[in-house]
Amino acid sequence: MNPFDHFTKTKDFLVCVDSDGCAMDTMDIKHFRCFGPCMVQEWELSAWEKPILNRWNEINLYQMTRGINRFKGLAAALAEINTQYTPIIGLPALQDWVNNSKALSNDALAQAIEAAADADSRTILEKALHWSRSVNESINTLPESEKKPFPGAKEGLAAASKVANVAIVSSANRGAVMDEWEANGLLDHVDIVLAQDSGSKAHCIAQLLEKGYAPDHVLMVGDAPGDRDAAAKNGVYYYPILVRKEQQSWANLEKDALVPLTNGTYGDCEPKLIDAFVANLGG
Repeated sequence: MNPFDHFTKTKDFLVCVDSDGCAMDTMDIKHFRCFGPCMVQEWELSAWEKPILNRWNEINLYQMTRGINRFKGLAAALAEINTQYTPIIGLPALQDWVNNSKALSNDALAQAIEAAADADSRTILEKALHWSRSVNESINTLPESEKKPFPGAKEGLAAASKVANVAIVSSANRGAVMDEWEANGLLDHVDIVLAQDSGSKAHCIAQLLEKGYAPDHVLMVGDAPGDRDAAAKNGVYYYPILVRKEQQSWANLEKDALVPLTNGTYGDCEPKLIDAFVANLGG
């Protein structure tokens, strides 16, 4: 089913909102408890666990690489581990796949395993796939009580829905997004849900623009450089949710973004907000 076929523009403005790490406070817990620890276990890195986990979190949460694809994050972390702690057998094969594969997913990785040129290459790709599947299993065991929206997100979405159509634009699993947003009463303020199965964020925004929105009437709310880039690729505006300042960012959404968006002055506000976003991630 194509979700775009069942969506109709009903307002002049559109606000797109990312999920993990933006509206939902689920990004940190997934990296703290699942991504990093599963890597340590898969590659038997417990001797250097603390510095490796700290570095994993820096790469995936607190730098300009925040929100990168899981396999790109894995390749970057393993490259540093290979240099600083212990050899990672077959690393070039993983790096080559990450840099050249048309898709970075479990299915694409399974295909790469079948085409592996040698035993070392096959081994690291198999380990990467096992790691990714272990991460998914670990995420599924996280308590639902810990998957909560950031303070102020629900109120911000309610304010947005009064003046604009609201779209979830996320690269996360659709089922997880639907479950988390519904459980916390956030879907009440949403007109369309676009997740991993709908295509890239840039693609989703492009498809929504075809519904008749003017680009300067569209705002992408996100927490990572990928959200900013998806907005820029489509010529629409970006409003950042700052890491470690999420509550304040949501509290300021109406006055700093929604009001300027609807009165035509957000273009004057955006550069300063993006500068703060880049500085917050050390860029």
